[in-house]
Amino acid sequence: MSNQTTLTEFLLLGFSDVRELQILHFVVFLVIYLAALMGNLLIITAVALDHHLHTPMYFFLVNLSILDLGSISVTIPKSMDNSLMNTRVISYPGCVTQVFLFFLFTATDLALLTIMAYDRYVAICQPLHYERVMNRRACVQMAVSAWIAGSVYSALHTGNTFRLPFCQSNVINQFFCEIPQLLKLTCSDSYLTEVGAIALGVFLALNCFVFIIVSYVQIFKTVLRIPSEQGQHKAFSTCLPHLTVFSLLICTCIFAYLKPTSSSASGLDLVVGVLYSLVPPVMNPIIYSMRNKEMKAAWKKLIVWRLLTKS
Repeated sequence: MSNQTTLTEFLLLGFSDVRELQILHFVVFLVIYLAALMGNLLIITAVALDHHLHTPMYFFLVNLSILDLGSISVTIPKSMDNSLMNTRVISYPGCVTQVFLFFLFTATDLALLTIMAYDRYVAICQPLHYERVMNRRACVQMAVSAWIAGSVYSALHTGNTFRLPFCQSNVINQFFCEIPQLLKLTCSDSYLTEVGAIALGVFLALNCFVFIIVSYVQIFKTVLRIPSEQGQHKAFSTCLPHLTVFSLLICTCIFAYLKPTSSSASGLDLVVGVLYSLVPPVMNPIIYSMRNKEMKAAWKKLIVWRLLTKS
């Protein structure tokens, strides 16, 4: 393959060449996918049907669930299809789409988690100004800004990557199209522009990280000044799920992108890919449901309503 114009498809890294293990991979990924779908759809449905949850925090949580659904739907179905059909092929346009959408959902996810940290800061540190600052229009504008920022950043990365000529190989050492693996296949020094884009992404991510940490330092200072233990517990219960979800996303992404790269396929590449692309969408609904009494109550109402409807 001499240049990009002759490249029509890529070969993804398979989990196994043994047919029985391919079927096992399909079943395991199907269970993970259904768990993520069910958890995030339950959150969206519960918030939509329970008017008590029509608040800024749950509005952003619905957006987060939509992002998680999109993120996991970009990677898992294609991998499941390849295992079932005993193939590793993904088309060139399919790879471009996968890269763009995965970066879109991940970047927007980080931006939204930063906005959610600001929401918690205003709610706890400036409660008298909360309704004025976090009104419906402001929340919609913040969410739209997060989606636009994610789209622009994703388009920048995708464009910088796929304008490069690929001539090393067409084998991607990952079960989905991943930019660091794609850059290994290029034969042009202009990949440095994409490295610059990644550096910009790291800079923006660090800014989000610092903003969230500073917000939570102020939040914890305020919470510790609350006289009643019940008030402290309520404040912590609304903050800890968000902080846990943010830590999960950041830690998995850092581990994925800062680990030493290798030119050959490895089991570690697959494990890391699964870790940061599949674990957050599955764990986020569990984290929010375990620590959030309002969400538990909404789910109970939803289940009771469904049972009564069937009766």
